Amino acid sequence: MVDVANRIATARGFIFDMDGTIALGDSASGGHRAIPGAVDLLARLRRDGRPFRVFTNGSAKAPADYAASLRAAGFDVQDEEMMTPSVSAAEYLVATGLKRVRVLGNAGTMAPLIAAGIEVIGPSEKADGVQAVFTGWHREFGFPDLEAACNDIWAGAVLTSASHVPFFATQAGRGIGTSFAINAAITALTKVKPTVLGKPSRHALAAALRRMGLPRSAAREVVVVGDDPALEMRMANRAGAVSVCVATGLQTLQTMAALEAAERPLLPLQSVGDLAAMLG
Repeated sequence: MVDVANRIATARGFIFDMDGTIALGDSASGGHRAIPGAVDLLARLRRDGRPFRVFTNGSAKAPADYAASLRAAGFDVQDEEMMTPSVSAAEYLVATGLKRVRVLGNAGTMAPLIAAGIEVIGPSEKADGVQAVFTGWHREFGFPDLEAACNDIWAGAVLTSASHVPFFATQAGRGIGTSFAINAAITALTKVKPTVLGKPSRHALAAALRRMGLPRSAAREVVVVGDDPALEMRMANRAGAVSVCVATGLQTLQTMAALEAAERPLLPLQSVGDLAAMLG
């Protein structure tokens, strides 16, 4: 515990999940409600000059729109400090030369890919030579989309995804992960499993480190805070980062204690606000 406290006090960067960690979706306003202590925590990091990124695995909106929603909830978060899986996906797709991509997602899912110069093809748009299929937030998913994606994959396209977890935390309880359901349908037909480019992938962590100006070797000096063991804890533990799990989303302190080693946090906390006292 002393070692964990020291690593947090001297951390070079922080990666926060959004839903269930620093905020919850507010159905009344269509925006977000800050979890107690979260606004002050990020303000403290700002004053201390320590970089942070808010990395949601949601892809329903462009990063700038999520950042605006958090600012409306009281957070001092700049557009460039907000990340979605589409941000890390865009970096991966460009780096691997996959620039003709069918996106099963909405305008928010597509925006970072378009900004990176990727040719984005709509969910059921007719097209040849598609190099990759990227699944994200797509509640309008239908049979024409499924057929188009499968035909692309049978023709040689790779299957990539924003996220592959069944649930996420909302103010009303558990929400169903859209891309998880879409991936299940595509995989059932093609037998191809998705390459996940959001959390908990190494691509997601690498993108967050780069955007904080840190090398990959700095992963052990970074704190990853979230509420989903399958996402933030697995990503942090795999890289040797400090994993902090909060009980304001999908987990309780009791369920955290029973987690397998790969998903068990180094530090379980009731709420993200409890982290402030450990900043040094």
